[in-house]
Amino acid sequence: MAIDQHEIEKIAQLARIRIADDQIGEVTARIAEILGMVDRLQAVDTAAVEPMANPLDDTQRLRPDAVTEENRREDFQAIAPAVEDGLYLVPRVID
Repeated sequence: MAIDQHEIEKIAQLARIRIADDQIGEVTARIAEILGMVDRLQAVDTAAVEPMANPLDDTQRLRPDAVTEENRREDFQAIAPAVEDGLYLVPRVID
């Protein structure tokens, strides 16, 4: 995938990143190299590869699904600034 300096400048502006004018060429070359590596990875045929959750083919130890702490909802809501019907009330942030 080809990328030019104009696209790098636009991406930098959208991401609110300042790139010095003398570094745009170097950044463009590095990003083009990274995109080239991604293209090579995508070209690999993985149809016969079975997906795995762990590269070591290991299993995760699981703990018992049991309640280990008491319900302290009432205690926490007693010190909250505003509560209604068991819910915390917060100031409106979007009009």
